[in-house]
Amino acid sequence: MWTYQNPVHISVGCKSLDQLPALLNGRSCLLVTFPEAQALGLVQRVHTMLGAQLRGVIDSIAPNPDVQWLAPLYEQVQREHADVPVIVALGGGSAIDSAKALICHTPSGKFEDLLAVLKQGGSLPSAGHKALIAIPTTAGTGSEVTPWATIWDQSGGQKYSLHQPCTWPEAAVIDAELMTSLPAGATLASGLDALSHALESIWNVNRNPVSMSLAVQSARRTMAALPALMKNLGSLALRADMAEAALLAGLAFSNTKTALAHSLSYDITLQHGVPHGLACSFSLPLVLEMALGADPVADAALLSIFDASTPSVAIERLRAFLQGLGVATDPAHYGVAPDDWQAMVHKAASGPRGRNFIRAL
Repeated sequence: MWTYQNPVHISVGCKSLDQLPALLNGRSCLLVTFPEAQALGLVQRVHTMLGAQLRGVIDSIAPNPDVQWLAPLYEQVQREHADVPVIVALGGGSAIDSAKALICHTPSGKFEDLLAVLKQGGSLPSAGHKALIAIPTTAGTGSEVTPWATIWDQSGGQKYSLHQPCTWPEAAVIDAELMTSLPAGATLASGLDALSHALESIWNVNRNPVSMSLAVQSARRTMAALPALMKNLGSLALRADMAEAALLAGLAFSNTKTALAHSLSYDITLQHGVPHGLACSFSLPLVLEMALGADPVADAALLSIFDASTPSVAIERLRAFLQGLGVATDPAHYGVAPDDWQAMVHKAASGPRGRNFIRAL
């Protein structure tokens, strides 16, 4: 028995940002975005499109949403914009994840109550939450079609996962034209995140035929498009290819969650400062080696992605793909000694995401 469910209304294609007024359907909104959006003309474009429907702009979102700055922002939104029914998130995964926290309603309006849910689990009250329209400007996180948001507590060395029924976006707009200004480093990191999402949803105990089909297509498209895009960052066609590949990966892991590579990545980001896209992808050949042989259905899918007849060929082709993009695949490169790496693998395997991995370590 298996199920597949994703409630997000998706609009894909160049100029699809123009669908925003129709998606709002007369409702007012807040725009949550990144600091550079103003200089790029994106804030003005949304303001021109929406007029008085746009009730405010929050453009202070930094990478990796952290409780230290998210808490006062959350309470400001709860206090000053309680009557605004929709938040439009325009940006990368950090903007969308931050918006997922901001749409959540707590009876007190205090962030500490939301943080308690993050720490202890449980559910928020069902009423009072804002709707979310997610418009990614990067091709990788998949946050626009999943309910999860990663919230960090850097000072406390903790990472929390926000996941509530209300944190599913109502709609997602995938417009590759919004991604053309993305610099090389962010383009690479987001593309590698998409590849990790695709592979992680295959070597996964929660996979199903729909997620498998989406993941295989996503991985193959990413491996074709990302190297070409890194050589031609201005290509709108390649940006569109990567945007769709990332979307497919998001639709895949929206049902499976991620697995061992992502579980490993969180400590690597917290302890060694490695950006998420690299932290969750440099280990993919090592995790692929652990995954192959655990399940014939997963094996067939993984071998097909790399056009490989044997596990060793698949592993080498994935390693060569990453190294061809300038990504080191040895944990030591990121400051992790061999003994520490094995300890990290075993710790990650016992975590919530690690337990989704198909092989018991």
